Amino acid sequence: MKEKYYITTAIAYASKNPHIGNDYDPVVADAIARFKRLAGYEVFFLTGTDEHGQKIEETAREAGISPQECVDRVAAYIMENYKLLNISYDKFIRTTFDYHERAVQKIFTKLYESDDIYKDEYEGLYCVPCESFYTASQVTEESKCPACSATLKIAKETAYFFRLSKYQKWLEEHIENHKDFIIPESRRNEMLNNFIKPGLQDLCVTRSSINWGIPVEFDKEHKIYVWLDALSNYITALGYSPDMDDNVELFNKYWPCDLHVIGKDIVRFHTIYWPIFLKALGVEIPKQVYGHPWVLFGGEKMSKSTGNIAYSKDVVEKYGADALRYYLLCETPFAADSTFTHEKFVSRINTDLVNTLGNLVHRTITMVDKYFDGVIPSVVGYDALDEDLKNTALNASDAYLKAMNEYRVSDAIDAVLKMLHRANKYIDETTPWSLAKDENKKDRLGNVLYNLLESIRFGAIMLSPVIPEMSDKIFMQIGTEIRTHESLQKFNGTVSGNSVGKAEMLYARIEESEPVEEVTQPQTPEITIEEFLKTDIRVALVTHCEKLSKSDKLLILHLDLGYEKRQVVAGIAKFYASDDLIGKKILVVSNLKATKLKGIQSEGMILASGEDEVKVVFADISAEIGSRVH
Repeated sequence: MKEKYYITTAIAYASKNPHIGNDYDPVVADAIARFKRLAGYEVFFLTGTDEHGQKIEETAREAGISPQECVDRVAAYIMENYKLLNISYDKFIRTTFDYHERAVQKIFTKLYESDDIYKDEYEGLYCVPCESFYTASQVTEESKCPACSATLKIAKETAYFFRLSKYQKWLEEHIENHKDFIIPESRRNEMLNNFIKPGLQDLCVTRSSINWGIPVEFDKEHKIYVWLDALSNYITALGYSPDMDDNVELFNKYWPCDLHVIGKDIVRFHTIYWPIFLKALGVEIPKQVYGHPWVLFGGEKMSKSTGNIAYSKDVVEKYGADALRYYLLCETPFAADSTFTHEKFVSRINTDLVNTLGNLVHRTITMVDKYFDGVIPSVVGYDALDEDLKNTALNASDAYLKAMNEYRVSDAIDAVLKMLHRANKYIDETTPWSLAKDENKKDRLGNVLYNLLESIRFGAIMLSPVIPEMSDKIFMQIGTEIRTHESLQKFNGTVSGNSVGKAEMLYARIEESEPVEEVTQPQTPEITIEEFLKTDIRVALVTHCEKLSKSDKLLILHLDLGYEKRQVVAGIAKFYASDDLIGKKILVVSNLKATKLKGIQSEGMILASGEDEVKVVFADISAEIGSRVH
């Protein structure tokens, strides 16, 4: 009997179409699911859409459509997008499905009847994009959401609350005693030190000021808070409901979840709220939560509002799903953010998929066809070069399996690439074209080509969770269907006597001049000259500068504008020391509304260029302090 493996993505919020940064979540989860299937597990892979809440209600109102029409459109786009990306999910749940809504109502009622939920009045800070309440102590920057930086609204209403505080000690002990419950370790430390140990506040779990949500069974004016609704999808998709009978097949078979794959910005909800909800219900909690990093665009978080965005659909239609999947999974480390840029995309695809992998396969199949009439030769002994290639492949397999089992997909790809580089070098070392000229070296030539085919087979198996379409093409070309993990334990899975397929290029080289940027370049909204003239840019002299003690990024600049003194907080500490700026004339937006950064008043914004390497814009030494820039 196969061992079960249940993996989920975060369900996509259905207020707008997802971008490439959002799509890393299903792509990495899909790679893990495919890997587990190859390893012999009976996998259940769940994804879907989160379709309730105030933000969707507002988006629909602005578009002049109903909330249901809004989520239907977005859900359809997401399902088509996942199809393009070859996401091999087993079930797609929508939180507007009747069975989910009924189960969530039953869950709420059960928690209320067990006194884990109570009714009270709430007044606090609310973030509409995150659908989340915050206390004053959780907000470090005035009126800004600590998760997404959106402006917080003061909300006051009667609501139902969940007793999070009741379970604080239990959760803290569980996380302390289960080191791998939250990965990577940095996320675990963040949850413990920043959220749990300072003290959990009871959680508001209903809203009475919105209409688009699941109504409480016994109090229809209240709509169930989006996180209690959304998180429950992981069990309702398996048929769970508090009043279910004991023979619900999927739930009994697959729960508890083996891995929740989510973005690092929603780790708090999945590792604090979710396990506590389950504990209160008497349901076993998930085994592991992976809070993966972000895919940035040009060094910044993707955002539709700023135009700093790229869409998977555009890239896939032009370059194919495997190219985008490979780039995202190769470029994004286990615990660090990555960046999507035109230059890096082209370089990575041309270097790895075209040169390293594609050329290796094409050269090898062409030589088998030319020198052995397309029939895979037999092996007659091994020499030192053969043994080295064989050991490289076996070591790569070990490193790959270890990395994938730890969900370090980028590291796993690196292990495969090292083996493929070794195989290409092996061609140069053995020079099969020279061997083919000597009939006495026919056996040696056969050994070389067999070893190359076997190396390619190793690579195709290991890369199949990452580039499934290309891997299928490789298996057809090398004439084998042996693609199990067990076959990676010995370097003999290629079958002599089989025929190879036709040698075809796996992937076309992308020319550097091709306009990938037309697909992905962010579009900044145009403004009128009148709008631009509202910006008051002045020349200022930096009289003093110091690093903010609470931050590695921020400098406090004291400025002389001639007619007044100001201070501005700027995120340039990584690029400039304090002494670099003193006595210099810079440009500052002087009519920007003052704000607080890390509790320090900032009265303007300095002009600077660049992303990975920031350059302050200095004024000419002769420019008059306080003069306006036109």
